[in-house]
Amino acid sequence: MSEKTEKTERFDRLSVFKTYKLYVGGKFPRSESGRVYEVTDSKGKWLANAPQSSRKDARDAVVAARKAFGGWAGATAYNRGQILYRVAEMLEGRKEQFVREVADAEGLSKAKAAAVVDATIDRWVWYAGWTDKIAQVIGGANPVAGPFFNLSSPEPTGVVAVLAPQESSFLGLVSVLAPVIATGNTAVVVASEKAPLPALSLGEVLATSDVPGGVVNVLSGRTAEIATPLAAHQDVNAIDLAGADEELAKELEIAAADNLKRVLRPQAVDYAATPGIDRMTAFLETKTVWHPTGSLGASGSSY
Repeated sequence: MSEKTEKTERFDRLSVFKTYKLYVGGKFPRSESGRVYEVTDSKGKWLANAPQSSRKDARDAVVAARKAFGGWAGATAYNRGQILYRVAEMLEGRKEQFVREVADAEGLSKAKAAAVVDATIDRWVWYAGWTDKIAQVIGGANPVAGPFFNLSSPEPTGVVAVLAPQESSFLGLVSVLAPVIATGNTAVVVASEKAPLPALSLGEVLATSDVPGGVVNVLSGRTAEIATPLAAHQDVNAIDLAGADEELAKELEIAAADNLKRVLRPQAVDYAATPGIDRMTAFLETKTVWHPTGSLGASGSSY
């Protein structure tokens, strides 16, 4: 019998470049302006064209966030914790992609980028564990002089605009986003201007997790161009200025004063360190309820 050899021909494949899109209302639109801008790595090598969001995109994101707020704020804290943990699970499954994007964005070695991604996933888990505990830490019963129960409990502020840190494209992003949504707020995130790709990919993870559409909305583009209408928007309740420089932060704080937004000014933060609860409490309001307990008895006790 003659031996037959099977020959296979190899062809050079065309490169399949990823199309990055915004994440608004659970969908992936391009910028309504049709604009894009070039994103490069730390050595100036082209990585992708990212959408350059406009004022209209910012307004659409606020509408989506407001629409989602009632359901998200009304969900049980335990349920929000389960959903945040699911996000961590999905990130774990796409770790290789995020390691590559973080390495390109921040000029890190593969090993260092992997450590950053691991820390980011752990940060999601950390905040997932806080969702049903923060109320016990900052709320509770207050002693009052009178026959009343006096109870204080935290409630979410509403729609929060989040300017992601410019240098920490993934760990910093999650460190400012997770506490906002863990406490029942909805968010409009402005990704790092020079390194938006990890944030845009995070939108894909959120879409395939259990996070309802509109709870998180991710915009990319020029930070000042997007942040200015968000700071002045009457339906935005708070703004985190982590990704703004000192000059821009002052302008945005003035604009935010028009409807008395809560403002978290930029500050030096070691995102690798274990966070406290400051970023959660910054976007919570305290509701205090008085309830009569009945007349005081002769002994001074109440019922």
